[in-house]
Amino acid sequence: MGLEEYKGVFIYAQQVDNEISSIAYELLGKGKELAADLGTDVTAVLLGSNVKGLCDKLAEYGADKVIVVDDPELETYRTEPYAHALASVINEYKPEIMLVGATAIGRDLGPTVSARVATGLTADCTVLEIGDFPLVAVPGKEDEQKHNQLLMTRPAFGGNTIATIACPDNRPQMATVRPGVMQKIDPIPGAKAEIIEYNPGFTPNDRYVEIQEIVKAVGQVQNIMDAKILVSGGRGVGSAENFKMLQDLADALGGMVSCSRAVVENGWLAQDYQVGQTGKTVRPNVYFAIGISGAIQHVAGMEESDIIVAINKDADAPIFDVADYGVVGDLNKIVPALTEAIKANAAAK
Repeated sequence: MGLEEYKGVFIYAQQVDNEISSIAYELLGKGKELAADLGTDVTAVLLGSNVKGLCDKLAEYGADKVIVVDDPELETYRTEPYAHALASVINEYKPEIMLVGATAIGRDLGPTVSARVATGLTADCTVLEIGDFPLVAVPGKEDEQKHNQLLMTRPAFGGNTIATIACPDNRPQMATVRPGVMQKIDPIPGAKAEIIEYNPGFTPNDRYVEIQEIVKAVGQVQNIMDAKILVSGGRGVGSAENFKMLQDLADALGGMVSCSRAVVENGWLAQDYQVGQTGKTVRPNVYFAIGISGAIQHVAGMEESDIIVAINKDADAPIFDVADYGVVGDLNKIVPALTEAIKANAAAK
C-alpha cells in the first residue's frame, strides 16, 4: 500500500430521511482540527437519494468539499449498498483519515467498510489527535517512530482503562466516534464547499436486503445529551425510590435526571440515562453530581460541563476534584432543601 497516495480527512455525513444527523457536524468540527494539524482539508461524504440539497449545510459546518453519492438504492439505509458506496469513495479518492459516527448506522457501516478497504478500525473513540507512534520512541529505534499519525483513544476492558491505538501501516486510518464527544463549530452562513458528484453504480445482489415495511415508533425517552441542566445520581442515592428527590430538583430547575453506571447496573434507571464512557457524553450548562464518587469512567462523560456541582458525604470523593462547587453532607437533607429553596426563589419573582 502506497501510504503517500492517501490525503485528506474524510467524514461520513450521516443523514436519515434527508436530514443530516448532528454527529455529522460534530465530526466536521473534529475533522477541521485534524486537517489543520496535517495541512490538508476536510471532506464530507454524503450518501442518499435526492440529498444534494444538503451540501450547503455541510459547508456551513466546515466541509471544504462534499462528495455526493446520490442514488435511489440509497433512499433508506441498508448495509450492502451503503457499504459499497462508501468503500468505493475511499478506493477512488484515497483519504488519509475516515471518520464515522458511532451511531446505530455507523457501528454497522464502519466495520463493514474497513474490512472491504483492508484497513483497521478503532471503534467508539472519545479522543482523536495527530501525533507520533509509538508515543515514546524506542531507544535505539528513534528513526522508526512514525509522525503525523491519527492517535485514537477509546475506553477498553469495560471502561476500566483507556487505550490509545494507531494504524501506522494501512490507510485510511478509520475510527467511529461517539456522539456528543466532539464539538461542532459555529455555523458559517453562506459558506460554500466544492461539490463532487460520484456514483460507483449499484448492482443488487443477494446481500441487498429488501425492506418490506418501515415502522417509526415515537420514543418515550428524553435525550440527556440535549439537556441544559442535568441532575445526575450515583450509587450513593441509595435506591430507585430516592431518585424521586432528584427528579423533583430537576423539575424545579427545568432540567433532566441522569445517572452513573452503578445506577443502571442496580436497575434503578434505564441505560438511556447513563453518563460516562459506557454511557453518553454530555455538555450541559449545569451538571449536578449527587452521590457519585467520581470514577474516571464517569468523569470522562461529563467533565466538559460548564458548571459542575457535587453533593457527596465523602469529603475525599474524587468528584470534588472536577467540581466547581462542592457540598459535603447527607444528600437526603441537602437535595430537598435545595429544591425548596429554588421553588421559593421562583415563587418570589
